[in-house]
Amino acid sequence: MKFLIGLLIGLLIVPLGIWVYLKAGSPPVATSDAAFPFEEAIVHVPLHARIDRELVKTPPVTVSPTNLVIGAHIYRQQCAACHGLYGRPATFAKGMYPQAPQLWEPHHGGVVGVSDDPPGETYWKVANGIRLSGMPAFKNILNQTEMWQVSQLLANADKPQPPEVMTLIKEPLDLDPTAPQ
Repeated sequence: MKFLIGLLIGLLIVPLGIWVYLKAGSPPVATSDAAFPFEEAIVHVPLHARIDRELVKTPPVTVSPTNLVIGAHIYRQQCAACHGLYGRPATFAKGMYPQAPQLWEPHHGGVVGVSDDPPGETYWKVANGIRLSGMPAFKNILNQTEMWQVSQLLANADKPQPPEVMTLIKEPLDLDPTAPQ
């Protein structure tokens, strides 16, 4: 009987403690707060498992100059504010948690953006978004072809681009207050 009473009290104390912790405003909720222990693993492990399960291995949109140019237009309109342009990182991305990756800059191992990911993985992220990251889902904003066009552009960010693409990804955005006018 004492065991059951102890168990019952223990089962009530843990949720009550969690509720008090949350109600007191103690969890890291600001973008500048340190992450919870294991927060990255909690998000990334299931994310990669789901992408692997749902990955489209053969993109229905080919890499062509036309598709790359259309992808660059879409990128400029929908992605550049957070993910930056060629040689122009997004200024407010540093205030996001986690920070939005700059997709035209080399990072670990010299890889440019997500060019080391298959286009299907980028498509999945564009279509579905990523919880707890600030990455929105675009499946209700862009059609499938548009999402594939921007995904193919990003998959090929480490390769030479047509001149029109380079112009689109280099020109400053109107919303960038530091850009020369």
